[in-house]
Amino acid sequence: MIQFFTFCIPFLVFWPSSILALPVDPSTRGEFVQKKRGFELPIRRRVVRSGSSLKRGTYSGSTGLGDSLDLFYTVAVTIGETVTAVNVDTGSSDLWVVSSACTTSVCESTNMPPYPSANIKPAGGSVNLLYGDSSTGTHASGPVAQDTATVAGLAIPQQPFAAISDTNNTSVMQGANGIFGLGFPSGSQIQTATINAKFNNSLTTDDFVLGTASDGPFLSRLAMSGALEQPMFTVMLQRDAIDVSRNNGALTIGKLPDGIDNSSLTWVPVRLYKSEDGGLSPPTFAPNEIYPFRWEVPLDGIVLDGQRLHASKLTGSSPTLSALLDTGNSVIRGPRDVVDSVLKSVSSAFAANSNAAPTFPCKVPHTLAFQIGGKTFPVDPRDFMSQNKIGDVSTCVANNLVATDPPQSGALFSWSLGDPFFKSNLVAFYYGNLTHPSVDPPRIGFLSMVPDNANVLLQNDIAQAEANGGNFESESVLSPVITDLVNLVMTNGVRPSQARCRSHQ
Repeated sequence: MIQFFTFCIPFLVFWPSSILALPVDPSTRGEFVQKKRGFELPIRRRVVRSGSSLKRGTYSGSTGLGDSLDLFYTVAVTIGETVTAVNVDTGSSDLWVVSSACTTSVCESTNMPPYPSANIKPAGGSVNLLYGDSSTGTHASGPVAQDTATVAGLAIPQQPFAAISDTNNTSVMQGANGIFGLGFPSGSQIQTATINAKFNNSLTTDDFVLGTASDGPFLSRLAMSGALEQPMFTVMLQRDAIDVSRNNGALTIGKLPDGIDNSSLTWVPVRLYKSEDGGLSPPTFAPNEIYPFRWEVPLDGIVLDGQRLHASKLTGSSPTLSALLDTGNSVIRGPRDVVDSVLKSVSSAFAANSNAAPTFPCKVPHTLAFQIGGKTFPVDPRDFMSQNKIGDVSTCVANNLVATDPPQSGALFSWSLGDPFFKSNLVAFYYGNLTHPSVDPPRIGFLSMVPDNANVLLQNDIAQAEANGGNFESESVLSPVITDLVNLVMTNGVRPSQARCRSHQ
């Protein structure tokens, strides 16, 4: 039986003529500006060019997230007339969705609607996007198209994206139909392909930097528009295994989440990548600028159960201890020697045989923490562990911590803080000035959400699981869509009559 359903998706359209690269006045650096919602952010609202029809510094949006077994987190996105779900990924920069031209087994396994290949408006060129590391990897390839894209009630016309015709990416099998890259423009292959097509493959750094406003990643363009309350977004992931959290996972664009005060966040600078480190070469109009490449911050140290760990002795191209903040990573990754040391400390089985699973008693909580900006940000003991066997909550496994590649050009980080970290911490990502980073540098803010009684809560969860046949509770949820309407009405005063309603089969 074919069922039809109708829902309304509100959106505020940011027209191309309003998307401008507007540098911040250098004299405003370091000032604190009182925002209309009561937040104080260590950033300055951007200068507004006169004559623009777009109301500046006003808009924001928030939407809940879908969750597939705490492995893949998704957000609803509308591209053209297609409403689908995409994996939220701060570790990459490109937006792509599966098109109807994709016939791989992975594409055929999704229940999400594909983007109709007949609707593709070419933006120029094609891409082959690669994900993972040297031991695990997937790809997604297809032509670069453009259409109106809408996320959390905020829309941009002529947004470049990849209409994927071939992929083996596992997120497509986990409630998503693509990836929503939230990284910096310098990591965008789609932007490169689009601007290359405009300049007949003679792309210069000047063309690339100036082209971000029209051809860059979705959130980068929003950040440059000046229309957001602040050029930023935040991510907090819900927990849907061991102890299911209720509706607290969200992607918030343009401001901090309601009820979160800036004074409670710890802000640290984002690492800038020189060209010799694999970063973007400076443009001629800003020859001294160094651009961000990844959402990467310095680490002060790593702590396990209150004891500071020794630094890695593995060699790499970067002597600096740093971490990538990556929602597209379902685990925490680090140097092999440090990871092995942690697993040996918590698991006698792994200590005796490094090929064995790192099992340990569920009732013994372990806290892995990261020192950032002079403060410690722990991973909740419930996010460090997983149930090892069905029907048994006496033995758990530390499978949320794995080894990864050493630092190398273009990827200088030694740690990758994935979903377990985001379930335990609210993370705020501030773009700053994308054309002149030295004027308004990018930064990341951290706020621990781990309760003081996390160890007690774990014991309660174990007791409940024992009463539930020896199984922790778990669930998977779809990306909400109606939430966009509610949030936009509450946040921006948009009347339901202003929302666009579509029927979908």
